Amino acid sequence: MARPREFDRDEALAKARDAFWTRGYEGTSMADLVSELGIASARIYAAFGSKEDLFREAIGLYEVKEGGFVDRALAQEPTARLAVARMLREAVETYTRPGKPWGCMVVTAATNCAAENSRVQEWLAERRRQQTAAIAGRLARAVRDGELVEDADVGRLADYLTSVMHGLSVQARDGVSSERLAALCELAQQVVAGFLKPRAS
Repeated sequence: MARPREFDRDEALAKARDAFWTRGYEGTSMADLVSELGIASARIYAAFGSKEDLFREAIGLYEVKEGGFVDRALAQEPTARLAVARMLREAVETYTRPGKPWGCMVVTAATNCAAENSRVQEWLAERRRQQTAAIAGRLARAVRDGELVEDADVGRLADYLTSVMHGLSVQARDGVSSERLAALCELAQQVVAGFLKPRAS
């Protein structure tokens, strides 16, 4: 009979996520992971594969939980205006949550990589591009539904909102207060409001 594993895989993955979230991909060594997970490197490799495999799985966990707020807002809110408001509000909440690393893991974990890690960097960049496309898609639907004006440049507006969220992530990492970040979100919502189609009186 095979011996049971001596660690909880889900718990280990959550610890790895937080390590990568805090230090980034390159800044997190195998020695760091051994220390954080409390298991030998051989067992980490056996359970998760390579460091890159573990990182990708950790990103997946982040996107399902903490980082999934954008997809949830876009899917669940009845209007684009409410989706954007929720998306920005929850960005601030997620990026400044007590007891968790600050900022967005997908934005900060691998922004500057050595050449041998360019594959990881490009993989994260593609995930960011996909999120921008999802925002643009929701805004395009709002144009079709008559919520936004017909000539709204949804691609440019999606790029703007993505840039705001990336800025929130960087500022949160710098220790900017949630109150100041929320004030920035109010300005972004005013920009979106400028594209709303006037209601017929």
